Amino acid sequence: MANALSIPDLDGKAVLITGAGTGIGAALARGFAAQGAKVIVHYHSSEAAANAVRDDIAARGGTAALVKGDVAKMDQCARIVAEAAQAFGRLDGVINNAGLMLGRVFSLEASQSHVDDVIDLNVRSVIAVTRAALPWLEKNGGFVINTTSVAARNGGGNGAILYAAAKGFVSTVTRGHAKELIGRKIRVNGVAPGLIATPFHERYTDAETFQAQIKGIPMGRAGTPEDCVGAYLFLASDMLSGYVIGQIIEVNGGQLMP
Repeated sequence: MANALSIPDLDGKAVLITGAGTGIGAALARGFAAQGAKVIVHYHSSEAAANAVRDDIAARGGTAALVKGDVAKMDQCARIVAEAAQAFGRLDGVINNAGLMLGRVFSLEASQSHVDDVIDLNVRSVIAVTRAALPWLEKNGGFVINTTSVAARNGGGNGAILYAAAKGFVSTVTRGHAKELIGRKIRVNGVAPGLIATPFHERYTDAETFQAQIKGIPMGRAGTPEDCVGAYLFLASDMLSGYVIGQIIEVNGGQLMP
């Protein structure tokens, strides 16, 4: 399933994308499949949506498999990775994309269980999935791309401080893992989306707040999941970014220019 603007070295690669049932993850699944990659679409609760992504990829001549599990539960991460690798007998790349705010809560009023849930989903999952994938990724030299957020730099909006802090960890561990894993020929980078119109904001951001945030974006609009895909494809390709590690690509329409 290659398109006219193909990235040849992604053809045939097996790529696990966590949180790929909806939003950015779903767009990534379609985007990588369009380059000939064999995509493992991970989901937790969005089963119907994940099935639709897989079926859409198949209808366009691509290859995709599904794996279900809750990456917030550390004992499930190894199984998720194992099933992903078994799907095509290999695993060449992992995109740690799963993550949610889990509600807008004033950070110092949050219950301990809420704090733990935010950290489990957005932080510990990245470490657990990457750890489980290492034996596969180092076989042929693979890649890890972590989805962080503009919130990692600006501290997050109202009620989003814990999420922002968790994403700050993801950005930092991305740089750290880049140093630790390049000796195993595994390149690690990240992508930090800004305000992207996805079910994430439908769930956590009211319309008035969403429109107010758009006013601070020089491009004058929110991004789409498809706007994010190119950054991930670039970072996944040795041909395009073989000398790039430990970098965070900001995809935010100018909302933040570090």
